Amino acid sequence: MSEPHNSEAQTLYDVMGGAERLRELVDRFYDLMQLEPEFAGIHAMHPQPNDSSREKLFMFLSGWMGGPDLFVQQYGHPRLRARHLPFAIGTKERDQWLRAMAWAMEDLGYDEELRMRLMQSFYHTADWMRNKAD
Repeated sequence: MSEPHNSEAQTLYDVMGGAERLRELVDRFYDLMQLEPEFAGIHAMHPQPNDSSREKLFMFLSGWMGGPDLFVQQYGHPRLRARHLPFAIGTKERDQWLRAMAWAMEDLGYDEELRMRLMQSFYHTADWMRNKAD
């Protein structure tokens, strides 16, 4: 089987640069969540220190983007909604999460096409996570 010759045939994981770039993205996302007051709502939902949250997001996104399915290998099916039900997630929390992720991608110099592609996918997942009325 030949290697893909264009980004359309590659996974998001490959296009974004693999494990090293994904780790940078997750770390910048959580750093921003801790540093920026506008993300206080979602920051408060995470245990401190947030090392386990960072690792679980890295593992989940690896498989979600088409790379190694690390989360499933260690924890089984992600059951995203079920795992997040203990947290009140509305539009405000969804938007904080998306803004922190967009900011992290900007800081890391992701090109606009990749940022838009990822944000569309992130939006669908983040919106599905909402579990409280606004």
